[in-house]
Amino acid sequence: MRNDGRPIPTLEVSAAQQQIHLHTFFILQEVTATSRHYVDRLFDPDPQNVLQGVIDMKNAVIGNNKQKANLIVLGAVPRLLYLLQQSSSSLELRTECAVVLGSLAMGTENNIKSLVDCHIIPALLQGLLCSDLIFIEACLRCLRTVFISPVTPVQLLYTDPTVIPHLMSLLSRSRHTKEYITQIFAHCCKTPEHQTVLFNHSAIQNIAPLLISPSDKVRMQALKCFSVLAYENTQVSMTLVNVLVDGEQLSQVFVRMMQRDKPIEMQLTAAKCLTYMCRAGAIRTDDNCIILKTLPCLVRMCSKERLLEERVEGAETLAYLMEPDVELQRIASFTDHLVSMLADYFKYPSSVSAITDIKRLDHDLKHAHELRQAAFKLYASLGSNDEDIRKKITETENMMDRIVSGLSESSIKVRLAAVRCLHSLSRSVQQLRTSFHDHAVWKPLMKLLQNAPDEVLVMASSTLCNLLLEFSPSKEPILDSGVIELLCSLTQSDSPALRVNGIWALMNMAFQADQKVKVEIVRALGTEQLFRLLSDPDTNVLMKTLGLLRNLLSTRPHIDQIMSSHGKQIMQAVTLILEGEHSIEVKEQTLCILANIADGNTAKELIMTNDDMLQKIKYYMGHSNVKLQLAATFCISNLIWNEEDGSQERQDKLKDMGFVDILHKLTQASDPNLCDRAKTAMQQYLA
Repeated sequence: MRNDGRPIPTLEVSAAQQQIHLHTFFILQEVTATSRHYVDRLFDPDPQNVLQGVIDMKNAVIGNNKQKANLIVLGAVPRLLYLLQQSSSSLELRTECAVVLGSLAMGTENNIKSLVDCHIIPALLQGLLCSDLIFIEACLRCLRTVFISPVTPVQLLYTDPTVIPHLMSLLSRSRHTKEYITQIFAHCCKTPEHQTVLFNHSAIQNIAPLLISPSDKVRMQALKCFSVLAYENTQVSMTLVNVLVDGEQLSQVFVRMMQRDKPIEMQLTAAKCLTYMCRAGAIRTDDNCIILKTLPCLVRMCSKERLLEERVEGAETLAYLMEPDVELQRIASFTDHLVSMLADYFKYPSSVSAITDIKRLDHDLKHAHELRQAAFKLYASLGSNDEDIRKKITETENMMDRIVSGLSESSIKVRLAAVRCLHSLSRSVQQLRTSFHDHAVWKPLMKLLQNAPDEVLVMASSTLCNLLLEFSPSKEPILDSGVIELLCSLTQSDSPALRVNGIWALMNMAFQADQKVKVEIVRALGTEQLFRLLSDPDTNVLMKTLGLLRNLLSTRPHIDQIMSSHGKQIMQAVTLILEGEHSIEVKEQTLCILANIADGNTAKELIMTNDDMLQKIKYYMGHSNVKLQLAATFCISNLIWNEEDGSQERQDKLKDMGFVDILHKLTQASDPNLCDRAKTAMQQYLA
């Protein structure tokens, strides 16, 4: 019977099938029996038999993953670790145990998990305290294999604070200790904390001499160490600049390692080291080693002659190198036809691919999305500042179609890179008016905003902010698509970046908008949320909310309508900000809102009947900061403007409160704008 109670149908099995099943059964039984025999020999009372058993086990597991898995299941690992740790075990036996464990670790990820669960790492680290070099090398080789696996928690290297200094002391013992220890460091340095631990234990001074080792493997692992140590680390990068290796500056050693006759991996890793040092501020972006060596080396890595992973790494490193520097972006855009070279990233592997190795083709088909991701990242970096480069990118064959496709790819990383690229191009007024409109990119962008991780949402909503600028033809269709509710929901996010983007997009939408749109924004956002945003701890959120309020309160009918329904709360919020501990920029923006309110026909009475607010304006007119003085003077100018009803009464009241004396003083101000504004206001009294 099945679990669900229904009978299992009868299956007819042919004689031939029965034979196959029996044959398979006997093979499995045989493998398990021999595996059991190997494990049993580990418990033999005669040490010589145990040693021979371990040696036979070593020969049996080489290249045999099934045998490795069987031995692990049958409990070989705890026994091997026990023998490895016993001081009564001979050095030869302990060494052979470490070799077998290293071989077991060369199997599948499940093997590694089993070894780690059996506490192999502390046992091997303990083994490093032995004085015998051959045993130390065997332990390190096994540790290296375990640590380079993605399933091993790298934190296990840092649990005992004595481990790193001991590894440093073993580093120079032999070629193998140099290779294995630097490889362990290169794989286990994942966080700023790890960088600091290694830096504090003189990693730089100990590893730098290895860059001129006669061994390629040692040089390569030392180089990888420096790339992970320098990544986004100013302290390490600044130290590296001053390091000398055999009398030569370290940066020059890296430059030599980028020469075309060196292995590709070495060229690429040396370029990464110099890139990270440059980004950390240790090397100038206009230094020859960056412009003439690192940048061209990384562009070379993008050519279609390179392997997929080299092209990916080359493009991503180049994107990172030039991200903040417009001059590097310009140089790169003219180097080796980079912009058109990247178009090949989307055609790979092609039907006429030169790949004859089936394994390589299979690998590349599975990883082709990484090429598209890298190309989008590099295009985003290239086009982040220069209008001509953006034009060059959008004119590259089918580029906008590729971005649109990228926005709906199954890989989240490709979607993020595609939206990054779109964001970079959306900084161009020209592209917003042409390519973006022609390809209706707002549609896939809106779809992306419906359901995406925060990382993608931040980039997509940033792009949307640009598409909602007043000169963008996409603004109208986006408005019609019901975007207001979506943006209002973003303002309630826990992420400050999403709150900023939500409110920023609403601010752009409200700019010179008709009354219907403004009313819809206020309704959808709700006054409660609007005032919550006005007390947001993030200054960017507060500034954008004030910007939104300022855009909502523009043109008199709109000002009067909004103030008639929400005036009390808005005046309350303005008071709180002007009284609070806020930056000059925040207070200036708040006073500008007040100046807009003062421009309303009926709204201005909310200021005139509030003596406390008038005193605040008076205080800011006499403030030491010119921007605040100017904004406050604007308020008064709007309140006393002659051509409006009730201007005489308002002028009289403000004169009695001493505003004329202040205005008179400000006509002598050293700032020409403030002086002119005060004179214009004074003329209202003289007219």
